[in-house]
Amino acid sequence: MDFKELRKEYETAGFDPARLPEEPIGAFRQWFQAASESCPDASFEANAMAVATAGADGNVSCRWVLLKGVTKLGIQFFTNYDSDKGRQIATNPRAAASFHWPWLGRQVRFEGAIEKTDRATSENYFHSRPRGSQIGAMVSRQSAEIGSREELEQLQQELESRFEGQEIPLPENWGGYHIIPARVEFWQGRLNRLHDRIVYVREDQGKWSKKRLAP
Repeated sequence: MDFKELRKEYETAGFDPARLPEEPIGAFRQWFQAASESCPDASFEANAMAVATAGADGNVSCRWVLLKGVTKLGIQFFTNYDSDKGRQIATNPRAAASFHWPWLGRQVRFEGAIEKTDRATSENYFHSRPRGSQIGAMVSRQSAEIGSREELEQLQQELESRFEGQEIPLPENWGGYHIIPARVEFWQGRLNRLHDRIVYVREDQGKWSKKRLAP
């Protein structure tokens, strides 16, 4: 395969920065709604985002997770706190997240602090999940080495029997994270690689500045 020949032209009209809200969460809501409503089919997940974290040793990890909440402060996802990313966040509470919507030729990037959601938020989301996913959260010691697939399936069956007819409790090591951005960038592909890039940067007193960046 000749990787040099893998290229795509972004034949879009771009966007007018003046039409974006003065703060990035409002702008993100607009773009996310457009991405969701125009999603080509079920194989694409508009709420999929790549989240990067780094440990105290400086080594960086990246993985895909699903956006599960947007607030005036930032964006939320849920996971096992004992996972690799959970341990990295515990020692270095900073994160970056990227969304890619190829059907629109758009990307959005978040960078900032990350902290746990309160337990009530985690409880509310956990019990909104399908029962099988709740059991799955209890079964998986995420990122830990296991001997076989059968171990998971056996524990799954044991927990299903134990909690039959009962509400499944939220595990102590499972819950949400909130990325509170200090920087959010909106990227729109354009012809000849002259892309539109608009970045919001949080200034003193929580105010946001909005600037255009070179592609």
